[in-house]
Amino acid sequence: MTGDAGRRSRTLATLIPLGTANHTILSGSRVIVSLDALSLGASPFTVGVLMALFAVLPMLFAVAVGRLSDRIGVRWPMLAGSVGLAVGAALPFLWRGLPALFVSAPLLGLSFVAFQLGTQRATGELGGATDRARNFSLLALGYSVSGLVGPLVAGFSIDHFGHAVAFAVLAAVSVMPIAVLGSGRFPLPGPQAATGAAHHGGVRTLLRHRPLRNVLAINTLLSSGWDLHMVFVPIYGARIGLTASEIGVVLAAFASATFVIRVLTPVIMRRRTERQVLSWALLVGGASFLVFPYAQSVATLGALSFVLGLGLGSGQPMVMSLLHTHAPAARIGEAVGVRMSLIQAASVAVPLLFGAVGSSLGLAPVFWSMGACLVSGGLFARRREQG
Repeated sequence: MTGDAGRRSRTLATLIPLGTANHTILSGSRVIVSLDALSLGASPFTVGVLMALFAVLPMLFAVAVGRLSDRIGVRWPMLAGSVGLAVGAALPFLWRGLPALFVSAPLLGLSFVAFQLGTQRATGELGGATDRARNFSLLALGYSVSGLVGPLVAGFSIDHFGHAVAFAVLAAVSVMPIAVLGSGRFPLPGPQAATGAAHHGGVRTLLRHRPLRNVLAINTLLSSGWDLHMVFVPIYGARIGLTASEIGVVLAAFASATFVIRVLTPVIMRRRTERQVLSWALLVGGASFLVFPYAQSVATLGALSFVLGLGLGSGQPMVMSLLHTHAPAARIGEAVGVRMSLIQAASVAVPLLFGAVGSSLGLAPVFWSMGACLVSGGLFARRREQG
């Protein structure tokens, strides 16, 4: 038993740096793609289309990739995703121009999802129900680091070497994940054994399971709040007269809070269940959004972003833990794929939907409507928990 526990610890200790490296490529490439497109004369609309392309293919194919990981195991999807990230980052270095960016963006998005789905399924199988929230919080902690490092590496590389070399720097980061996964020296989950009727049926069959459906709905709310903050807080900051560096401080406050809450997650889980944490996350996130339109300084906006980050940042490990608890054993990869598809759909829909609201009614209704949605979801989750 001790040997098995040690093997699982070594596997998790390997998955975290692999995920951090590949997420650094994704988060950094978003910055370079947008800035490179602008330097090549692209309009803001074109840049928006490029950013949407990061999410479109994952939205369409995440479920299929999840099913594939159930059938063949996670190693090959993770390796293919790592190779795809290397190719996607290297392409604009080798082929300069907007067409290269239009090929690179969707390839990077889909490749990361292929890697991420395998990583999440592997993490969920490294321990029992009591260990999952802790394991996923450690994995998410690595992504909090890469969410800060990726844009910093991208910005520093652009300023000192130019856009093309910045892509090459990110492509070089993929060497480590490709080498480790290609070596096959650490164990990863293989194919899931399909038993009985649990393996049959499409996404509708999964969604008929009420607890799983509720978890996915909560996940969609949390990811929508995350996307809205990233898109509209910079716009709001500019409207109230904040400088670019001050807006960066506000966004950094959010990222810092996600890091802090994920460090504290193992302690929180000794006292609270996953559902209790999720209801708290929704209520705190919703309350923060309701107050956002009244913030008129960088200090107030930064404090609200930090509180929002504490709420939304605590959600992902809980969602992943519950997803592995409620999904049929032979369809965990598919269930994770459904979750990923919903997240990517939110990444496409939130800027469009709330952008229309903001253009016609102003930014305050944008924050209030998202706050109302999150608070309503939190109250619903709390009633389910009490029931």
